Amino acid sequence: MLGLILAFPEKRWENYTLPVNGEPVVKLTERRLSMAKRIDRAITIVRKDKLKTYSLHVSNPVPVSARNKMGALLKALPDEPFFLVEGNMPLIMPFLVNYLAGIFYENEPEALIPVWSDGSAEVFHAVYEPDSLREAIESALAEGYRSFSRITEFLDYEPVSIEELAKKNPKVTLSFFRVKNSLDLAFVEKTIEELKARGESF
Repeated sequence: MLGLILAFPEKRWENYTLPVNGEPVVKLTERRLSMAKRIDRAITIVRKDKLKTYSLHVSNPVPVSARNKMGALLKALPDEPFFLVEGNMPLIMPFLVNYLAGIFYENEPEALIPVWSDGSAEVFHAVYEPDSLREAIESALAEGYRSFSRITEFLDYEPVSIEELAKKNPKVTLSFFRVKNSLDLAFVEKTIEELKARGESF
C-alpha cells in the first residue's frame, strides 16, 4: 500500500521540520510509516515553494500549489488506496498501520478511519480509496468547508475504535500524537528513549 504524508502547513505554527533528536519531524514520520510491512513506498505532499527544503528530508516529495490541505490532497491524489498521515506524527506505530491496512483490504470500505469514544475521527491516520475521497473532498469544498476534519460527513467510512485497540496495546494511542510545539518535542524525545529501551526501532 502507498503511504501518503501530508506536510502542507495551513497555519503559521505548523512546522514539519521541527527537530526531534536532531532530525526533522517529517523525516522521522516517513521512516516510521515506511517500517510498516504493508507500506511499500511513501510520498510526501509539500508546498511548491518549500520543495527545496523538503527534498533534503524526505524521499519522494510531491510539490503542490493549493490554499489548504484539502486542496493539496485533491491535486495530488494517487490512483490507488493509500494510508494517509500528517507530517508531524513521529510516533506512528507500524503494527497499527499494518492492522488498519489489513482491515481495509478485507472489508473494502470507502475509507477506514480510527475514531475516539467522543466521536472525533483521526482523519490523518486513516486508509482511503482515492475515487471516494475525491468525491468527498469536492462535495465538502462545494459546501464551503475548508477543514479536512469535515471529510467524514461525506464518506461512507468504516470506523475503528481507538480505545478498544488501546485495551490490547496501550502504544496504539501514541500513534496519533502530533508535534505542534517545543513541549510536544520534549514528550516525543522522552517517549522515543523509553521505546528504544524496550527494543523499539526508530
